[in-house]
Amino acid sequence: MNVEKELLELCKAEDRKAQFELYKLCYGILLSVCFRYERNKEDAEFLLNKAFYKILKNLKKYDDKVPFEAWIRRITINTVIDDYRKNKRNKVDYVEEPMNVAPVQSMDFNEADRKFDAEELQRLIDQLPPVSKKVFNLYVIDGYNHREIAEKLNMSEGTSKWHLSSARQKLKELLQKLRNNVAMLL
Repeated sequence: MNVEKELLELCKAEDRKAQFELYKLCYGILLSVCFRYERNKEDAEFLLNKAFYKILKNLKKYDDKVPFEAWIRRITINTVIDDYRKNKRNKVDYVEEPMNVAPVQSMDFNEADRKFDAEELQRLIDQLPPVSKKVFNLYVIDGYNHREIAEKLNMSEGTSKWHLSSARQKLKELLQKLRNNVAMLL
């Protein structure tokens, strides 16, 4: 993402046209981040707008030594997490069940598996329980460690690890099920 310094300076000076131009430039990136955590379009756009407001509010603190895209992604992720924390009491996220820790057999991946695209993977991730999905996204996609995830989601590191393990196990099961369905078609 290439954002001109002049545009950022105009945004810092609260030029509404420049802010709208920046919004249009950032929209796709921010929406994709929000969609990883919230699949409902209206909720994702609400989070995007909330994040963009924070971006504009904190633009004067932006250090141009850091890539602008990384900076806005971080603000957006933090906004999504803050919203989750604020609203988690209003939602039933999951029922924690004991996890069956049987060893998972390694899968033999063929050429069709390698062509599995990001959109198909996102559909599988969307089938995860909400908390496991958030932990998986934060750890695998956004690069947070378990300590950071635990702090952000108000849980222990062990619980974060459990959700990641549970998410990986569920994804393996979903992938195997998908492979079996494809094999039946052939």
